[in-house]
Amino acid sequence: MRVEANGINVIADAERKGRPRDLFWPWFAANISVFGISYGAFTLAFGISFAQALVVGVVGIVFSFLLCGFVALAGKRGSAPTMVLSRAAFGVRGNRVPAAISWLLTVGWETALTILATLATATVFERMGWGGGTPVQLIALVVVAGLVIAAGVLGFDTIMRLQTVITIVTAVLTVVYVVLVAGGIDWAAVSALPSGSTQQVIGALIFLATGFGLGWVNLAADYSRYLPRSVSAAGVVAWTTIAASIAPIVLLVLGLLLAGSSAELSENLAADPVGALAEAVPTWFLLPFVLTAVLGLVGGAVLDIYSSGLALMATGLRIPRPVAALVDGLIMVAGTVYVVFVAQDFLGQFTGFLITLGVPVAAWCGIVLADIALRRRDYDEEDLFDPAGRYGDVRLMPILLLAVCAFIGWGLVTNSAAGWLSWQGYLLGPFGLGGPEGDWAYANLGVFVSLALGFLVTFVGGRAAVRAQERRAG
Repeated sequence: MRVEANGINVIADAERKGRPRDLFWPWFAANISVFGISYGAFTLAFGISFAQALVVGVVGIVFSFLLCGFVALAGKRGSAPTMVLSRAAFGVRGNRVPAAISWLLTVGWETALTILATLATATVFERMGWGGGTPVQLIALVVVAGLVIAAGVLGFDTIMRLQTVITIVTAVLTVVYVVLVAGGIDWAAVSALPSGSTQQVIGALIFLATGFGLGWVNLAADYSRYLPRSVSAAGVVAWTTIAASIAPIVLLVLGLLLAGSSAELSENLAADPVGALAEAVPTWFLLPFVLTAVLGLVGGAVLDIYSSGLALMATGLRIPRPVAALVDGLIMVAGTVYVVFVAQDFLGQFTGFLITLGVPVAAWCGIVLADIALRRRDYDEEDLFDPAGRYGDVRLMPILLLAVCAFIGWGLVTNSAAGWLSWQGYLLGPFGLGGPEGDWAYANLGVFVSLALGFLVTFVGGRAAVRAQERRAG
């Protein structure tokens, strides 16, 4: 229960510990949330068949978490947070731009997960006859936010222990949930779902990749930085990818079967993505269901609040790590209050938020992955914090590339469900893709284009800069 003293500094050799398989606990716990079942309804909403959804689900989830595995390698090699290691690509102060974007994404995710936990608790309690509405939502918010903020403030060791408990409890209860709802699957209805077009399949693939692995890439090294640099690189990649992918794949398949069996369930999931799942279980399991749902969501929110605090510090704000986590927790509470008690449309706003920030984060991921692939040596600990060091102060080319990728990416995505994002999709017409109302409008090509463009340009054009940095290392 001690408060972690480390912030964005490099972890000292004496404090590095563990093995790659220890990464199983945080990554599995963060992704076993029953919210993954709701992704089945979101995926079928693209108008594709069960078979198509199954293929894009497995490919999208595994591929996106494999990217997390590769980013986690930087943590092993540099023993610093993700958004500090990113300074090698963008410069010490130039990296404040992607750090700010990362902070927005992680704060947004932790807020979204807290919203889901609050709504789910109220829904289930109402069905149990214990009352619902505002009073229960307030109590749920206090409990969930209190647990998330406390873990974020206490830091790494507490989070690792908490995630171990969450993994065991939620895994057992989720298996029970699967057994209870399996009888509601209508195989005839699922198999009768019509196939979608190429554009719809690609759109679902990108949505799933963005919603799963690409939502975690900007913090993947935060949990491998405590590992000794001598541990297996392949082990770091494998354990991160496998641990993060197992639960989402199983839950997505269940979600596809349930949503494909009931159009009513699919519609309800759009309004309350977790609470609606309680309709399929008997009354005696409602309380365990709440525990399963809340713990699964807390498991993801805990990683987000810890990393959002690190990202906030990486923007240049000079505050202690526990204070940074507390600040993010207060923002999380404010955002939850607004959505739960003021806003009405959750899915539209959530999807818009996810795709919009997913574009620059995908570009950042491509740039950083190429930078990691080009490096032959471990990161220099001192120069990661020195604007006059080998990594430079502000590296204009990567920053400009990030801006160009974001501009192109936003021009190739649409977010019609969120009115404040209607300006996007401006390149679909000029690129011959049918415009904002054409067949490719909802494929969200911009996310993958940004990822690929960031990687290719950096891998081809950044080799000389990386070699110059390593020659300076002498």
